[in-house]
Amino acid sequence: MKLLTSTTLIIATIIFPLRVNAQDLTPDSLNAVLNVHVLNERGTVNAGDTITFTSAITGKVYSGVTSDSGRFSILIPNGCTYAAGYRDMNGQMRSSDIELPADQLIRMNWKLTFELPRVYTLDNVFFDTGKATLRPKSFIELDELVEVMLFKTELVIEIGGHTDNVGKDDYNMKLSQARAGTVRNYLVKNGVNKLHVKAKGYGESKPVAYNTTPEGRQKNRRTEVKILSRGN
Repeated sequence: MKLLTSTTLIIATIIFPLRVNAQDLTPDSLNAVLNVHVLNERGTVNAGDTITFTSAITGKVYSGVTSDSGRFSILIPNGCTYAAGYRDMNGQMRSSDIELPADQLIRMNWKLTFELPRVYTLDNVFFDTGKATLRPKSFIELDELVEVMLFKTELVIEIGGHTDNVGKDDYNMKLSQARAGTVRNYLVKNGVNKLHVKAKGYGESKPVAYNTTPEGRQKNRRTEVKILSRGN
């Protein structure tokens, strides 16, 4: 029996049913066809995005990359649960489990609408105390951001520097600006378009926690990425 099903991948905010034209791939007793359509939150297509499907049985990862129309089709083994995922701007994998029944001819149509975070913190970017010098352990996360910016060439971002309230206001403002500038320079030095990266220091003006505890002050000393434009 040939079974046509439609389902949704809950990775972000808005999911809709999908109608897809006939595909070249054909399901069989061992493999299912997944027709995937990826959009951003404004309803425009996302080309060049990678969606992964990780087998809960073997750990093998199957993936597809969206075309200019935001679509792709893949053939993957049925009779297994998969973690279907998409890696967002700050390197976090958003995923949802799906199960493909065994011993049936299955064609699944997916429409995925996701929303990138507009502001997020670079949790693993560190500076020498009182300076704008990056510590080497910061490079891993910054290199991931470089990779995203080189892949998503239409993105325009702001690097925001923030401090706690220890010290004078003007000193904290200058320090936060210098640190944001250092991160921007690192991105540009590694190939990111300089016109697509802005740097701004906020000093102690935008705390996310109380400065009355060491833990709160640590949270306030942070580097953020704000998406100014996605370009599509």
